[in-house]
Amino acid sequence: MSSIVHSFQWLCLFFLFTLICVSSLNVPRFENFHRRKHHQHQTISSSQFSQNLETFYYMQRLDHFNYRLDSYTTFPQRYIINFKHWGEAKSNAPIFAFFGAEEPMPEDPYVGLLEDNAPKLNALVVYIEHRYYGKSTPFGSFEESMKNATTRGYFNSAQAIADYADVLIHIKKTLSAQHSPIIVFGGSYGGMLASWFRLKYPHIALGALASSAPILYFDGIAPQHGYYYVVTKDFKDTSESCYNTIRESWNVIDRVAKEPNGLSILSKRFKTCKKLSTSSNLKDYLVLIYIGVAQYNDPYENTLKVVCDAIDGAANKTDVLGQIFEGLLAFDLEKLPCYEMEGSEEPSEKPSETYIGWEWQKCSEMLMPIGIDKEDSLFQPNPFNMTDFIDECKKRYGVVPQPHWVTTYYGGPDLKLNLKRFASNIIFSNGLMDPYSSGGVLNSISNSIIALTTKNGSHCLDLRPNDPSDPHWLTTQRKKEVKIIKGWIDKYHADLHKN
Repeated sequence: MSSIVHSFQWLCLFFLFTLICVSSLNVPRFENFHRRKHHQHQTISSSQFSQNLETFYYMQRLDHFNYRLDSYTTFPQRYIINFKHWGEAKSNAPIFAFFGAEEPMPEDPYVGLLEDNAPKLNALVVYIEHRYYGKSTPFGSFEESMKNATTRGYFNSAQAIADYADVLIHIKKTLSAQHSPIIVFGGSYGGMLASWFRLKYPHIALGALASSAPILYFDGIAPQHGYYYVVTKDFKDTSESCYNTIRESWNVIDRVAKEPNGLSILSKRFKTCKKLSTSSNLKDYLVLIYIGVAQYNDPYENTLKVVCDAIDGAANKTDVLGQIFEGLLAFDLEKLPCYEMEGSEEPSEKPSETYIGWEWQKCSEMLMPIGIDKEDSLFQPNPFNMTDFIDECKKRYGVVPQPHWVTTYYGGPDLKLNLKRFASNIIFSNGLMDPYSSGGVLNSISNSIIALTTKNGSHCLDLRPNDPSDPHWLTTQRKKEVKIIKGWIDKYHADLHKN
């Protein structure tokens, strides 16, 4: 697998739902689940790119906000640097820092927006792994870090961005780059971290680009049904007949499930690897497919249209269930012999660090109340239930979620009004086909807190590498981002020269 594809899968791990209807904990997590191969014309190999990278470890403090003896415990935090295009400290060349999110960082990270523009701006590119993921785990291993309430207690966003501050200060000191301006980048959860970092550490980061960062999806600021409303709109705008078929399919599945041997019939029709124990598992699986198609719709292949064309194209050949299965086949380019909808019992299929880590983060502070409460939705109603969510978190972890903490610590319902008065140099980029844009900043707040949106854009699309076949609107979006960032850097250098 090429460096670019590997890293894009890491980059766009963000913000994909786990199965929706299984439990009250199944609200958004940030993971790229699907198997489709992303369109790539780049031919760079891992070995070609990796030779430009150097891996380092910073002995990070366990707790930045306490002075107990155990707070001074350290753990190795991994960061990776590409020095190839840096103009070095003597020219005060900039530093681009990409914030890792809720997954292990690959050995050869490659975020296109940074790497494509580093040569133009003579930038150093830094990738920093999020604490508790990959090789940046306290207590020796991920399993030990997540073992109990005490070890998990240091796992939160405030500690994470404090980590990033320490690492960046260390890098500047080590490289004697005191006057090299830092621009921070992130996508999805990482995008939230980037924007919050600029707010909390403006003396370290000159500016931030937050791609597909739904910072308004907390504490009831964004509507709970917004995510599913955008998915619904995406399908309806693509094909109203496809939208109607999917809407009808839920009742058809429920009706067949109630028939004698109904679950066996559904298992056969959808080629499940094991007999379905409930029709909900099938519906959850399909919901996961549809929201993934909407969230990560590929502008080159237009996956959403491919799926809907398959559903519509089968209308005269088969029934509703057959149409839905044709859509599944169109989505799944690998054409699996069967589809795993009941969960695997194989030891090798244990939950990923992303799954385990994000479940904890949701139950502590990253509580985004997202549900389905619209009658015209593509999906059956499934409103978010805060009481059930809290009960499930207490049962799993013995903690009560803090639904108001993110807005208390980083900013709340008057965020736009407040940011206008004290914040600056943040770009919020969103593709409006991305369901998470419903919780994003879609209108510019000031001359330096700028919202860039694209009508046909999907999740984190602007962070991918440049491609010769990129649509004009995507190329334009990236050019605007780079122009704004260059303006920040130029003004910083001018101010530095005056001093």
